[in-house]
Amino acid sequence: MIQATCFVLFFVATALGRACPAIPSLTSFNSSTLPDPFTFANGRKVLTTQDWACRRAEISTLLQRDELGLMPADPQDLTAAFSGKTLTITVTDNNKTLTFAPTITFPTTGQGPFPALIAMGGISIPSPPGVAIINFNNEAMANQDTAASRGLGLFYDFFGTDASAGAMMAWAWAVRRIVDALEKTPTANIDLAKIGVTGCSRNGKGALVAGAFEPRITLTIPQESGSGGTDTWRISDAILANGTLTQTASEIIQENVWFSPNFDQFANTSVNQLPFDHHMLIGMVAPRALFAIDNLGYDWLGPFSSYGALVAGRTIWQAMGVADKMGFSQAANHTHCVFPSEQQGQLNAFVDRFLLGQDVSTANITTTAGTYSFVVPNAEWAPWRVPVLKKRL
Repeated sequence: MIQATCFVLFFVATALGRACPAIPSLTSFNSSTLPDPFTFANGRKVLTTQDWACRRAEISTLLQRDELGLMPADPQDLTAAFSGKTLTITVTDNNKTLTFAPTITFPTTGQGPFPALIAMGGISIPSPPGVAIINFNNEAMANQDTAASRGLGLFYDFFGTDASAGAMMAWAWAVRRIVDALEKTPTANIDLAKIGVTGCSRNGKGALVAGAFEPRITLTIPQESGSGGTDTWRISDAILANGTLTQTASEIIQENVWFSPNFDQFANTSVNQLPFDHHMLIGMVAPRALFAIDNLGYDWLGPFSSYGALVAGRTIWQAMGVADKMGFSQAANHTHCVFPSEQQGQLNAFVDRFLLGQDVSTANITTTAGTYSFVVPNAEWAPWRVPVLKKRL
């Protein structure tokens, strides 16, 4: 795990032509407010876009270490074949083989290459016209039925049941392999520059992690992902303490295996000891596009916790001068994962711009049907300021 982490940081430092700061031990970290995404773990400030690349690598390492588990390195070999609607992917490493086969549903008109949405466990948003849907059976890759699902699925058959990765990191690894396979199979007729990922509820959590950890994803659309997705652990704890039944870290680790076992120590003691929160997972997608979809009808989903995370996370796009690439919409009460018509125009704008290449505006799509108030800076949750990141050559 240490070697893989060093490789990530070394790659970023080499690409930028400057050294990224080493990650200090954070055993004594404790903060009830959301950690500042613009301050390195050693206290240095993020001032340039190159600094952010280093900070993003640091956040990635911390998330892998303390919550999600390690993203395995790219495999020694990957082959892909496309026939009919099936993309058959075979991965080989250390004399072991893993094969899985997403299916692709193409638009009924047009010649392609088509933009595509990778749909975790199937698609629950309306299928956008002109966009291929890649259906990925993430349940087969890493089981997520109950807390007894740890180590079950193709990923663990391949890497071993002692792999540190929770189910969501296993799915993100598989999404990386899907993009690898598409690069090897031009007959699949997919536009490699316009690939999105989406999912709802537990699969929305997975879509967010995949978008954060796969830089070739153009548009990330987590839908009603709740705790472990676009919610913040700290705000969710506060909501529960104030009497609203919201899922928190201590509960979620009893329910399922989305996270690494390393996360248990924080969930069972205090999430204030985490040197990150999910506004920073959201911010890992920047400067690529993200549109988050929420539902105010379920306290369990922690809609205010998500609102705070999304406002705080959006500051990273703001600091880069690309705030129009990140948006969110919180609709009023409706059935979980049943997409409401009032969000259709907002979804269309993001799909049209980032997958279909149309000249449409996605500026200021930051709406809630609630009465929430959250700004940055604010003393209670985000007492840090948003810099204007300079480009340093």
